[in-house]
Amino acid sequence: MKKFVIEREISGVGAMSDEELCGAAKTSNDALSQLAPRVQWQHSYVTGNKTFCIYLADSEEAIQMHSQLSGFPANTITEVSTIIDPTTAR
Repeated sequence: MKKFVIEREISGVGAMSDEELCGAAKTSNDALSQLAPRVQWQHSYVTGNKTFCIYLADSEEAIQMHSQLSGFPANTITEVSTIIDPTTAR
């Protein structure tokens, strides 16, 4: 599976309560269950008006299907080509 970063523009998402974020995660999980095993959600970074979601998927189209099923926008979908971290410097 390929790794993707999905940028979602969601007004006010950073101010959502824990209960609201729990509901959003449940909505996402319901959509994911319909697409399994083609799409897997790893985690998301929540900022003021955006989320940056890390997904594993067999294709960009599968992520677009998740967006349609969940109702969450997928404004930018970017395939990750390589991961580096401090250990990359050896």
